[in-house]
Amino acid sequence: QVQLVESGGGLVQAGGSLRLSCAASGRTFNSHVMGWFRQAPGKEREFVAAIRWSGIVTYAAASVKGRFTISRDNAKNTVYLQMNSLKPEDTAVYYCAADYDYTKLRGGGADYWGQGTQITVSS
Repeated sequence: QVQLVESGGGLVQAGGSLRLSCAASGRTFNSHVMGWFRQAPGKEREFVAAIRWSGIVTYAAASVKGRFTISRDNAKNTVYLQMNSLKPEDTAVYYCAADYDYTKLRGGGADYWGQGTQITVSS
């Protein structure tokens, strides 16, 4: 069993930066793929980024690639999302996710989810 606890959300001006953290607990943590999703008001949840235990990363699209960086510290059982050059369209609730299966996680069907943390970017 894996539990995920997110932190780091808040209000930031356009062009600013935030770092989200997702602390994981569970004896199988090091075997999981972990990732971030986001859901803006009135929109479906969308994939942002994922990272394997080995450190291999995947980003969703040009909208976030080059601005966001996903990383993990296995010793601290924590995954991060560094968000730079933030734009108002990045405003959303951000969710941490974990699964054994990358394909399932990528498709939004991860077995484990955090509670979500709000990011609001003002113009």
